[in-house]
Parts: sequence; C-alpha cells; structure tokens
Amino acid sequence: MRIVSLLPSLTELVHALGRGGELVGVTHECDYPPGVESLPWLTRSHIPAAASSAEIDALVSSQQGSLYTLDEARLAEVAPDLILTQEQCDVCAVNEVVVRRSAMKLPGAPHVESVNPTSLDGLFAMFRRVGELLDRRDEAEALVVGFEATARTIADRLGDRPRPRVLLLEWVDPPFGSGHWNPEIVALAGGVEVIGEAGEASRRVAWEEVAASRPEVVLLSLCGFPLGRAEHELKAVADRPEWRELPAVRAGRVAVVDGSAYFSRPGPRLETSLRIAAAAIHPDLCRDLAPPEGQGWRML
Repeated sequence: MRIVSLLPSLTELVHALGRGGELVGVTHECDYPPGVESLPWLTRSHIPAAASSAEIDALVSSQQGSLYTLDEARLAEVAPDLILTQEQCDVCAVNEVVVRRSAMKLPGAPHVESVNPTSLDGLFAMFRRVGELLDRRDEAEALVVGFEATARTIADRLGDRPRPRVLLLEWVDPPFGSGHWNPEIVALAGGVEVIGEAGEASRRVAWEEVAASRPEVVLLSLCGFPLGRAEHELKAVADRPEWRELPAVRAGRVAVVDGSAYFSRPGPRLETSLRIAAAAIHPDLCRDLAPPEGQGWRML
C-alpha cells in the first residue's frame, strides 16, 4: 500500500502500527520518528517560521482560507492508495475539503480517511480505524491497552491523594486554555483542570480568567512549539502580574513541555504526555514514569 499522511500524529500512528515503510508522502511538519522528514513533503505553511506567538495569533485570526497549501502535483507523483487526513483544525493542517478535491483528480481514486478525535475515546477509535485500514488491528489494540495500563499504574500510585488544581495552557500570547482530550489526561494524571473542558475545543481566555483560576500546577505545552521555543515565548508574558502571582508560578510548579510532540498531537505519544503530566503534578510519586527532564519537558 502507498500511504500519504497529512497530519504528524497520523504519520506517527502509521509507524507505530508497523507500516511506516509504506509511507510515500508526509507534511512539512512530520518529524517523528526520525527519518520521516526525508520523505516527500506535500504541504507548506503560510506562517513565517520566525513569527512570535502574538503574530501567529493575529495571522490565524485574520486568515482567509487555510494556512496550509497542498502540493497537488507532488501528490499525483507519489500516487497514493490511501490518504490519511483530518477535519479537526485548519490551523493545524491542510483543509479536508482541499484534500478530497485533490484526491478526486488522481487516477485510481485513492481512499481518503479523515479523522477528528475530540476525546480519548475518539482517539482510541481512530487508532482502531487506522489499524483496520492497514490490517494492523492487534497493533492498534496494543496502543490502547498500553495507554490504559499507564493510567492504571498512575491511579494505583496516587490512591486517594488530593488532586491539585492544574492549568494546561496551549498558548500564552494570548493565553489559550486546553480542550479535547487534555483535560482527561490531566484527570488521569491526578489533577483537576481549572479552565479546559474535556471534549471541547481549546479556547482563548483573558488573563483575568487565568489569574482567577489559581492553579497549583501549570503545564505549558504550546501547540506546535518545541521545548526551547516555548521557553522563549514565555518571556513575553513572564512579567505580567497575572502570571507572576499564580500559586503555581510562586511555588515553582510550572512544567514546560514540547508542544510539538506532546499533548497537542493526537497520536501514540499521548501516553508519554500522560506520564509527563503525572510527573509534573505528583513528582514525589510519578517522576520516574516520565522521560528525564530535558527530554521533551522540564520544570521551570
């Protein structure tokens, strides 16, 4: 099978299911596992690489159409049998309508499978559906079982330990609270998300709402930004009184996370996101479950 993936999380999923060798095209943002960046890039972004958080937000707010372009000529060259895409977010990837329109022009009528997980159950259904398409049902089920086993391990360690107030921010300038599956991850990691709502879209919030939420732990996972870039973007708001006075900031309980790899990507590494969340929220009980600090996350 000749497979095209138009979402980084789907690229990861194809590899996790053991069919990565059949990928013939990916996006310009696909970077995991190492080596996928050498495959033909079928997309490009209209967002300048050096744009700040505030500049990116302005571009997104004023967008006229998608922020991404699909290279239809190159898509035709790689001649896919299966195109994996998404219908969730035009800010995150090529618009699904554009993908389907382009696929209709290709010989052989490749199958287009579009995903839209908004919860952990939706994520697991996506794993199983792609596993079915790729004849890797057992491997897909193993991913679900692995996530659930990690959740049980955390629950066993925490017991009836009090659950601190947690704020997961997906952007800082302006601030965006989390949504979709992330409040569920916070809950499984032993915290209570104070702004984000499970199954709902992430949303822009006022700094006054951030201050009023009074989180005891902050997870800073900026969508699409690796660890170093997230730390750089935080400098733009670090002197705001609403930020400085947060209980989590005053207590030194702010975790900065690679938002390009974790939390925002609905793929196999959400299991690692759960481990990181548990380590940040309950370091005395769960720090050993997460990768070492500096490898995708660190406490400020």
